[in-house]
Amino acid sequence: MSGDEISTTAQVGEREVTVRAEEIAPGIFFLSGAGGNMGLSVGEDGVFLVDDQYAPLTDAIRQVIAQITDQPVKFVLNTHWHADHTGGNENLGARGTVVVAHDNVRARMSEEQFSTFWQRTTDPSSPAALPVVTFSDTLTFHMNGLTIRAFHVSGAHTDGDAVVHFPEANVIHLGDIFFHQWYPYIDVSAGGSVRGTIAAVDMVLPLIDEDTVVIPGHGSTVSDRAGLTAYRDMLQAVTDRIQVLIDEGRTLDEVQAARPTTEWDPVWGQNFMTPEHFVRLVYGDLTGEL
Repeated sequence: MSGDEISTTAQVGEREVTVRAEEIAPGIFFLSGAGGNMGLSVGEDGVFLVDDQYAPLTDAIRQVIAQITDQPVKFVLNTHWHADHTGGNENLGARGTVVVAHDNVRARMSEEQFSTFWQRTTDPSSPAALPVVTFSDTLTFHMNGLTIRAFHVSGAHTDGDAVVHFPEANVIHLGDIFFHQWYPYIDVSAGGSVRGTIAAVDMVLPLIDEDTVVIPGHGSTVSDRAGLTAYRDMLQAVTDRIQVLIDEGRTLDEVQAARPTTEWDPVWGQNFMTPEHFVRLVYGDLTGEL
């Protein structure tokens, strides 16, 4: 079945969303829909799911999984607290799925959050949506003949990011520390930083090789070591350029006018984080003015 696509549709408000699954290694699937990309391990021990998008998509996600296996979803691991990665927690939990995440994910989901970048408030999640198992550093699952290792990377996209590594399958899910060919949103208000994101990628690169399948938190396809390296190099170059301009005393408007992202814009700047958004984010992070 490797390479074949399974899909179904769901209605989210006025929008029809297609949830797709593609086998990327034996028993390992890449799922996409609306929001953060998901990972899936299936086998005789049950289903292990990485992230669960939004609540209205839960039935469609279940339908796609049911076309792959009749086993239940035993665990879902949230890579961080944002609603496009945790929105299905309550629905899945109601059917017996154990929700797992870093300690800081449960803490942030339990309280109102405010993004200074978007000037937007997120209400606390319902108690039934909260992770019931949390970890501080690393957590290992033994399922479906695989070792599934989750580990915390600090101060990257948020303060509660988890990377999920399937070493025997040579697959790794990076959550939102990796946006594939998109400029990333980094949640500085929730403890994230651009330098922390670079450091997190630098931590991951030694764990993977040229054949590793890399699942990004956002992006229409899976990637690989070369794609992750290109992302890291883009982040470093843009950060360095903006830091030089800050050190010269340039204002945000002057930094925007310098167009420090220009050569990446045709590919990376075509999604919700526009070049102007990304420059404002990096500038605000580096100056502490966000």
